[in-house]
Amino acid sequence: MPIMYLCSMDIQANIPVQMTASAIAEVKRLLSEAGKPFLRVGVKGGGCSGMTYVLEFDEKTEQDDQFDMEGVPCIMDRSHAIYLLGMKIDWSGGLNARGFTFTNPNASSTCGCGTSFAV
Repeated sequence: MPIMYLCSMDIQANIPVQMTASAIAEVKRLLSEAGKPFLRVGVKGGGCSGMTYVLEFDEKTEQDDQFDMEGVPCIMDRSHAIYLLGMKIDWSGGLNARGFTFTNPNASSTCGCGTSFAV
């Protein structure tokens, strides 16, 4: 049975990753145009450090856990949680560094551009 991450006034939410206010605002803007109901947060093999972050809009599968971050419906393959637990996603809209950035406490090393990591 999948784990559901629910927020309540009485219970501290058990959300595997966090997003800054700027990241949430940008995801909400993109979600309104996406045509898919969920933001998928995950990893895949590749990149110069071994694993690459996945941040895309997708449909939910049986392997996914679902959670909500400030109105953003998110899914994550439950096998990816070991790599992403405690990660923080930020958005920078500047001219020099526009895009999402990932701060992952589980990464033992990252590449120079910050989109891939090793554990």
